[in-house]
Amino acid sequence: MCVLAFTVAKFRISYNAPVVLTFALVAVVIRALGDDVTIKWFTTHGNLEGGVAWFTLFSHILGHGNWDHLIGNFMLILLLGPILEERYGSLSLLIMILITGLVSGLVDVALGDRTLGASGIVFMMILLASTANIRQGTIPLTFIAVAVIYLGAEVMKAFEKDNVSQLGHILGGVSGAVFGFLHARGTTRADAPVRAAQPGAPGPLKPKLKP
Repeated sequence: MCVLAFTVAKFRISYNAPVVLTFALVAVVIRALGDDVTIKWFTTHGNLEGGVAWFTLFSHILGHGNWDHLIGNFMLILLLGPILEERYGSLSLLIMILITGLVSGLVDVALGDRTLGASGIVFMMILLASTANIRQGTIPLTFIAVAVIYLGAEVMKAFEKDNVSQLGHILGGVSGAVFGFLHARGTTRADAPVRAAQPGAPGPLKPKLKP
């Protein structure tokens, strides 16, 4: 019994993904505050009249219509988010989340819609995760499969009459794909292996110095 207690005591809980965990905790608090707060402060207004409407361009990703809505979104965010945050860094992931939310919010304004929820962020993370193996000049078949399955399904559902914003899902997925391709393009050269000089092999070229 003492040995078991000592073993457990060696482990500690770490706040391993600050952006993702804070995102989830704030969303839970907002849902607990009730519908009145959510509708006013965390739902897009469909216009840009007043400071609150501008605020909701970003804040709508924190609002959820009910607990099932919230749990459904954050089950995937808590699964994929920490992996992406470790890969891209906390600041980069936060910027990607905010950009995705802003794009979705602006489209809502253009269409005069009122939406809320982190579903667009979920789709952004799904497509972003599927770009992990992208290399210059190649597109992984797994990325194509994920894009067809997830985004294709949302396109088909767009013709159904429901209260789900399929356009927000599609925009989130497209944003994730764009972020993934941009990251792959930006890191390809920097991550290229450096060939070690071998006996008899030409060494690296030295820059010419001007007098």
